[in-house]
Amino acid sequence: MAEPSPAHLRRDAYIYVRQSTLAQTIRNTESLARQYDLAGRARALGWAEHQVVVVDDDLGRSGASTQGRKGFSDLVADVGLGKAGIVLSLECSRLARNNSDWYQLLDLCALTDTLIADADGVYHPGSYNDRLVLGLKGTLSEFLCRIRHKNSYADFSVMPIMRRRRAAGRAGGRERSA
Repeated sequence: MAEPSPAHLRRDAYIYVRQSTLAQTIRNTESLARQYDLAGRARALGWAEHQVVVVDDDLGRSGASTQGRKGFSDLVADVGLGKAGIVLSLECSRLARNNSDWYQLLDLCALTDTLIADADGVYHPGSYNDRLVLGLKGTLSEFLCRIRHKNSYADFSVMPIMRRRRAAGRAGGRERSA
């Protein structure tokens, strides 16, 4: 895990806040609050309050592509310009749900010495070990996104517990082995 250096702390900390649908922004207020609370984590890592930039232009937009995601595009541009010392998100999947967008951000972060942080830790995309972890997180995010867009959460192949409950309902309330 990486630690912020004085060079990182001279630049801004970017907090990326996103939820996929407008309904989520209304119903999942705890998740939204946790994302905004990342500003406190940035301050705990050493950034001053005036250095914390909250990017929340993409609320209600899917991370499946960059189309229509002005906040993500602006974030990538600022990273490329060397303005960011760290990019924080609740989980890496908040940033991008496809590998082309994810690796573009990772490459820019590695080139500009910008850290990435989520709930699991602080990573330096220029470090092979950290990049490996971030790459796995990005690949899993894309995989899960594709499953979600192909199937709904109510699809029994995605949510096996639902298959067991449905089968139990047909068996007169007794749960059968699936």
